[in-house]
Amino acid sequence: MTKKQLALEIIKRLKEEYPQSDCTLDYDQAWKLLVSVRLAAQCTDARVNVVTEGLYEKYPDINALAEAPVEEIEKIVHPCGLGNSKARDISACMKMLRDVYGGQVPDTMEELLKLPGVGRKSANLILGDVFGKPAIVTDTHCIRLANRMGLVDRVREPAKVEKELWKLIPPEEGNAFCHRLVDHGRAVCTARTEPFCDKCCLQDICKKRI
Repeated sequence: MTKKQLALEIIKRLKEEYPQSDCTLDYDQAWKLLVSVRLAAQCTDARVNVVTEGLYEKYPDINALAEAPVEEIEKIVHPCGLGNSKARDISACMKMLRDVYGGQVPDTMEELLKLPGVGRKSANLILGDVFGKPAIVTDTHCIRLANRMGLVDRVREPAKVEKELWKLIPPEEGNAFCHRLVDHGRAVCTARTEPFCDKCCLQDICKKRI
């Protein structure tokens, strides 16, 4: 089985196993996903969802958050960790959305990467989830599972993993595939325990490279 064939079979099986996979960060507007994904660094999505609820109660739109003192933002987002740097990035990002992009989140990788605190992982999430564009989000689950399954060979750098996966994953499948990797990584192919290979839908085709 070639890597391409392996990738297509993995996509097929994960679709059957996790038909409802989606982003676990709560948002109803694109700018809110930008905020949430910045807060999610080294923090659980569940905690981010609780914190942003309070943040949006006090600052309900881009303008309000752009005008908010950084120290006030930090007080609210502190439970997510790295509060100072995250608050600074969120403030600067909202100001840029307001002043440069007319209150709209841009829909290209090039423009998204200009926003403070936004890297390729965050930009791909926005492109895929908000704008429905081809995207591969190389978070820790994606990197770990792609290596274990044999889709990439001992590649840990997110940009390199993304580049390798683009050779294997059909563009229209990339975004949903990455969400399913997150679900599978949490439920079965875990990081902090031995993976539960005995109940894995991929156990007969996975390369099992730990």
